[in-house]
Amino acid sequence: MRDGILRILHLEDDPLDRELVGGWLEDGGFACEIKHVQTAAEFQAALGTAVDVILSDYKLPEFDGLSALALAREFLPDVPFILFSGTIGEEFAIESLKQGATDYVLKQRPQRLAPAIRHALEGAEERAKMKQAEIRLREQAALLDKAQDAIMVCDLEERITFWNGSAERIYGWPATEVIGQNAARLLSNGDSPKVREAIKTVSERGEWLGELSQVRRDGTPVVVESRWTLVRDNEGKASARLIINTDVTERKQLEAQFLRAQRMESLGALAGGIAHDLNNILAPILMSVELLGEEVPSEDRKKMLVTVRACAQRGSEMVRQILSFARGVSGQAGVLQVKTLVAEMARLAKDTFPRSVRIQLKMAPDLPPILGNATQLHQVLLNLCVNARDAMPEGGNLELEAKQVVLDQHMIRGEAKPVSGNYVAMSVSDTGCGMAPEVLAKVFEPFFTTKSEGKGTGLGLSTVVGIARSHGGFVEVSSEVGKGTTFKVYLPVAPAGNLPETKEKAAPPPMGRGERILVVDDEIAILEITRESLEAFNYRVLMAENGAEAVAIYKRHQGEIRAVITDMMMPVMDGPTSIQALREIDPKIKIIGISGLGSEAALTQAGSLEVQRFLKKPYATATLLTILRQVLDEDN
Repeated sequence: MRDGILRILHLEDDPLDRELVGGWLEDGGFACEIKHVQTAAEFQAALGTAVDVILSDYKLPEFDGLSALALAREFLPDVPFILFSGTIGEEFAIESLKQGATDYVLKQRPQRLAPAIRHALEGAEERAKMKQAEIRLREQAALLDKAQDAIMVCDLEERITFWNGSAERIYGWPATEVIGQNAARLLSNGDSPKVREAIKTVSERGEWLGELSQVRRDGTPVVVESRWTLVRDNEGKASARLIINTDVTERKQLEAQFLRAQRMESLGALAGGIAHDLNNILAPILMSVELLGEEVPSEDRKKMLVTVRACAQRGSEMVRQILSFARGVSGQAGVLQVKTLVAEMARLAKDTFPRSVRIQLKMAPDLPPILGNATQLHQVLLNLCVNARDAMPEGGNLELEAKQVVLDQHMIRGEAKPVSGNYVAMSVSDTGCGMAPEVLAKVFEPFFTTKSEGKGTGLGLSTVVGIARSHGGFVEVSSEVGKGTTFKVYLPVAPAGNLPETKEKAAPPPMGRGERILVVDDEIAILEITRESLEAFNYRVLMAENGAEAVAIYKRHQGEIRAVITDMMMPVMDGPTSIQALREIDPKIKIIGISGLGSEAALTQAGSLEVQRFLKKPYATATLLTILRQVLDEDN
């Protein structure tokens, strides 16, 4: 309608009926502009003009209503078409409705004409709105397909109902294959605590933001930043979840490389202390070995052995810590005890820092666990401790502290919103030179450093902040010139459902039953001590110095050897190759793999060889005996 005028195209050959229609519509409240036609040519020509409603007689001398309906649907498909005739029967009326007529009115009941037109106009308006909505949806869908992020919608049963083009690109599944599938099972490699947390949080709060490790169609891993929003219907009831995932796999790989480089910088700062302490560890071992070769009283021998054992354990632990820190640990965050992290850092600082730096440790009892990456949090503590050491060139006190704090609307510098909740605070305090306010304001900026050129990159503290944020926490600092500095790292307490399991007390090493065991290692000292340990626990031992020798011995004693304990890195024939050769001789042979430095890659290659167990050097005798007994008892 234009300016309130209803424009009607009327196909009618009876002049009287044409006149009456105008009166009936005027009585019905319409202001009309009626164009009358009576032939097919006139009707088709009029379809090119602006029309709001089409009225048509059913039977005309050279034309009929169904033919007119077909033309109208072709040229003006959205305009209501009403048959107004006195000759139409019920069968033809139904057929006209099937072919697209809006309504039919008998000329014998003209009072129905105005209401029929009004109803037809309302229907046309509703269809126009729906069509516009469909157009908008198609436009939005096209935009969603052009988006770089994977966008999906899941119902409350986790079934996928929408999957955009970028989701197809990132994950490899076309929409036709994923619609109706369970999103968590499709994208997660097994049960995912993070997904459970997201579902719970978005149901309670309406939104969730976090990082998820997922898998593509080909099984390769993908890391995404995921944003979940609860979608509600017109009545406010939850009806679906909108999920937008940004692929950050490459960025995470670059971050991991940066963190490793930064760890190497930190370890470089400890190099002098490490060398000094290792020498201190080796000195009593060498001295004791020389004395044990002499005639010394039995009690003195026992004391020397205790000293040697303690030094060896201390050296082993230091190497383990350094290697673990240098390599880093990728993958999902796990449940961690903060007291263990802080205690290990305090021990490493005592072993490597100058003796003029006095290490103090304060630990609150019953600290709750956190969710985190142990290597990254070690890096946080090490960076802070190295900075504290450098702030005290003449020596001083370095205090490490851990305690639980409850924050209520706590404001964080640089953040708009306050934080509340249960946190564990790890503090590193020194009694060094401190920082002036202008330095303190820039201390977390990347590449900002107060150290002389070549002594620091200025990335240590920005790394600390980044790691804390990735764990859902934050960092605060306080300092006073001439009195020292305190850094506090706040990490959220792990949810109640993530408490670590209590470890059972270790049982004494089990005895052997006279089984024959083949031990393979290129280190003669390891071979001898392993043989003596196993024989002391009632095993019979054969020894080989490389894989080729082990295969030859196994062939000679086939049927007698119950298990093989083999190193993975050896000359002549390495562990994986010798395991393959042994499997060809006896597919059921039980094998325990042993790894020293750098042999994890070889173990990965041997994964298909079905090694029953795997031990890393150095290991305790009790551990070897326990695992050997377990392997021998399997499938017996």
